[in-house]
Amino acid sequence: MSKITIHDVANLANVSKSTVSQYLNKRFTYMREETKQRIEEAIRELNYQPNIVARSLKQKRTSTIGVIVANILHTFSTKVIRAIEDICQEQDVHVIVCNADDQPEKEKRYIEMLQAKQVDGLIIFPTGGNYDLYESMIQQKYPIIFMDRIVQALPIPSFLLDNDKAARIAVDYFVEKGHSHIAIVTTSILRSITPRVERIDGYKRAIAANGLTLREDYIISRDIGDINSHLQKLFALTEPPTAILAGNDLALIEVLDFVKGRCLRIPQDIALIGIDDVSFAHIFSPSLTTISQPAYQMGTEAAALLLAKIKKTQNADTDRLFRYAPLLNIRGSV
Repeated sequence: MSKITIHDVANLANVSKSTVSQYLNKRFTYMREETKQRIEEAIRELNYQPNIVARSLKQKRTSTIGVIVANILHTFSTKVIRAIEDICQEQDVHVIVCNADDQPEKEKRYIEMLQAKQVDGLIIFPTGGNYDLYESMIQQKYPIIFMDRIVQALPIPSFLLDNDKAARIAVDYFVEKGHSHIAIVTTSILRSITPRVERIDGYKRAIAANGLTLREDYIISRDIGDINSHLQKLFALTEPPTAILAGNDLALIEVLDFVKGRCLRIPQDIALIGIDDVSFAHIFSPSLTTISQPAYQMGTEAAALLLAKIKKTQNADTDRLFRYAPLLNIRGSV
């Protein structure tokens, strides 16, 4: 069988090829409903499949973007991906998602692979380890957005939480509930990952602002596999903490696992707040007090800006830093 073409669809629907092209590109402004139905029926009857490669060459776009997350296990990452996919689906844009596993080398390979596939732009949760590559994309005027993290001195639009405020809200609430021995547990900051560094800095400022003594032994920042052993050292102190701020969802899970293993009671033995509103927070016993960020809104607005940059629409050249307010969800763990 010969391949069905746009010409065949036009003949069967009794319209011009340009009208079919307008239909395929969703330009319906001046198209009668009856015409749309005839084209739709012709496409269905002929089982016509548009030539995406040919269309991409003509439009000089592939209608595809890439999303490279630093660690897809984070609740925040999956919520943002969902938002990006929803926005792109509305605009008939495909999304390729890659997981860098917090490894700069893996991130680099994905960036190069996606550019080789000629995706129209990228949303990256940067590992921070590919500065030269990020800079080269800027010089090429390649559409790029950063999510959740900042790479200093690069004029790339970045969408992230007010992490300092998130930590301060948590410490202030612990103090309000009578706690003065407050620890923070988060994943490693060896590569200066923005939210982790900012949350620790916010914690330190909040401790000082509340007139408490800052204790370095109350600050745990380690790889996931090492957190449990450092929690054991933390609780072996003469004055162990009575409250813990878990700096992200993965750290929260490690803290909960440790608490269960030590048969500690929440909040009687240890009060707990986690940054990132994990899906099980409200059904855990007791329910977990968390600080959430508007992940869906952040993903939606990042995707909208990237698509605007790709289309070169007005006001799309911003290099702004977009900060979002945290929200304290009071439940039963404090």
